[in-house]
Amino acid sequence: MMIRLVPKVFFERMDQGLDLFVQCLGFQILYREEKLAVVGRDGAKAYVVESPEYAVKDRPEIAIETDTIHDLFEEVSTKRPDVLHPNLPRVTQRPWGALEFSLLDRTGVCIVFRQWPS
Repeated sequence: MMIRLVPKVFFERMDQGLDLFVQCLGFQILYREEKLAVVGRDGAKAYVVESPEYAVKDRPEIAIETDTIHDLFEEVSTKRPDVLHPNLPRVTQRPWGALEFSLLDRTGVCIVFRQWPS
């Protein structure tokens, strides 16, 4: 049984990744070394890795499914409106039925929050 997919996200500097995941999204640092941090919130986790070489090669789009999209939008838009993605800056019903909004940080990492209809 597969339980969880945990992405590894590369940043030029560790503080850039921690800004997005910890300061903006409220993740906790579960483990930290000089160039690696494991962050988590609720059931979501990510590896934040400092690697200038890979940061320029890989700017991912990560989707996080939720059942509280309006609460998450309120939290992020109040705390950090600067990271709302210009193409999807508010909760919007998409043609495939999901409610979504997106973030885009200064480094080009995109996070899409998605709530499927129940």
